[in-house]
Amino acid sequence: MKYLHSMVRVRDLDASLEFYCKQLGLVELKRVDNEKGRFTLVFLAAPGDESRGQIELTWNWDSEDYGSARNFGHLAFAVDDIYALCQRLMEAGVTINRPPRDGHMAFVRSPDLISIELLQKGPTLEPREPWLSMPNTGVW
Repeated sequence: MKYLHSMVRVRDLDASLEFYCKQLGLVELKRVDNEKGRFTLVFLAAPGDESRGQIELTWNWDSEDYGSARNFGHLAFAVDDIYALCQRLMEAGVTINRPPRDGHMAFVRSPDLISIELLQKGPTLEPREPWLSMPNTGVW
């Protein structure tokens, strides 16, 4: 398993970049503007540590009240076999909130309700049951 990034929802992208980049000294690695989804993702890392764990700032273009808990999004990990890991988690009593229907991505939550994103390392696996027809459960 490899740690990928932590996602934080931000209310003001410019102010957040000012803080993370200019004040803390992180560097912007990548930016994705998604017009259809109406959001921007900005990936940051500490200088010299660009290939390790990153911070993903997510700015939703439409205003949303995140309250005091919705601003932190999730931790993300690349996994060797998303189906095997989800099966093992399910057998341990963990709810698969967003099953890996696409052979690429799943979400579960920690006991403290922190969302964990699991991403298939390498090529996407062929979609298959029981994941293909499994519905979403709860929120993540």
